[in-house]
Amino acid sequence: MDILLTRFLFRLRARRLTTYEARDRVMAMLGPVTLFTELATWLILVMSGFTLMYLAITNRSFAQAVELSGSSVFTLGTVSARGVGASLLTYTEAATGLLIVTLLITYLPSIYTAFTRRESGVSALRVRLGSPPRAATMLIRYHQIEEPHFRLNQVWQEWERWFSDVDESHSTFTILAFFRSPQPDRSWITSAGALLDAAAFWLAAVGDHPLDPDAQLCIRAGYLALRHISDNFRIRYDPDPAPDDPVSVTREEWEKEFDRMASAGMPMIADREEAWRAWKGWRVNYDRVLLELARLVEAPLVPWISDRSPVVYGR
Repeated sequence: MDILLTRFLFRLRARRLTTYEARDRVMAMLGPVTLFTELATWLILVMSGFTLMYLAITNRSFAQAVELSGSSVFTLGTVSARGVGASLLTYTEAATGLLIVTLLITYLPSIYTAFTRRESGVSALRVRLGSPPRAATMLIRYHQIEEPHFRLNQVWQEWERWFSDVDESHSTFTILAFFRSPQPDRSWITSAGALLDAAAFWLAAVGDHPLDPDAQLCIRAGYLALRHISDNFRIRYDPDPAPDDPVSVTREEWEKEFDRMASAGMPMIADREEAWRAWKGWRVNYDRVLLELARLVEAPLVPWISDRSPVVYGR
């Protein structure tokens, strides 16, 4: 895949950098450069193919065939072809070159619009999750607001739609996964992971609220979106994990967040063992794809997400 090759080259450039901020500045150019690299690759392939055809049907030398192909693909008209066959080839190559450039120009607004929608959600969620994004931070803040159940319902519904939009856009335009947030401490994948953990905590460990199908649907939309995006990069995962399968978050780490929410006055479920099993049963659906995507896009270090399989700076 072109994007993975370009990513490898960018990592060679950034491998000696020792801070995330410096690495982020380098990797921020990965998405835009890849787009233009793909355009150049397509044009070079078209020129190469037509150059061989010109060599086959005309008496031109290799250099002259390359010159004719370049003149045709860029519609310059600096070199003319003689003969019906060669003329038809030049017209076809010119149309192909125009089509490739037109398609890229047409898709650029769509890519930018999808990126803007994604980042608007990430920016809004930062107010709730904090920086770095943490599930407990969001739930505690909503607990301190009147009618947290009603307000969280709106969050789950809004982010179910966000996940569906990201699923469609990032599966169609795979390059979008590598477009980074304007601020180095923000990332679409870490925000998504923290929100999924928050919904899992709400369902599994927080009491004093009715069954919340919106939170369940949000989690399902989230892990399906992450799985579909992972399929584009051939990331392996278990499509039907068991609730008791291991996850990357330890019981001790989970207990600290549980205690943090309990200390804030949240009505936590008394049976911690049952709450842990229920939370783990939700997390197992997205644990692996979340960590692998965070590593792939080199997300900023965030507890329970990118710190599980971090990129080692300076390597």
